[in-house]
Amino acid sequence: MKTENHGALDNEQLLTIIQRIETLNDDAANIANDIKEVYKEAKSAGFDPKYIRQMIKLRKMDPDELDETDELTKMYRNALGL
Repeated sequence: MKTENHGALDNEQLLTIIQRIETLNDDAANIANDIKEVYKEAKSAGFDPKYIRQMIKLRKMDPDELDETDELTKMYRNALGL
């Protein structure tokens, strides 16, 4: 049952929100640790984590944006003689 506090804090609601955020932060930390372990596994299998991160970033991109990025990268590399 929610009561009107007219400007006062709803202590129960505030506590619930804070607890939810704490739980999500814990979940995020656990997920980050899991991801770190997968990168370690990939590295031990001979893959370069730097390029895996890059591939993940590229896979998130819209196909048109990816094509544009590829073309601009080629143009800049050519301009620099790379």
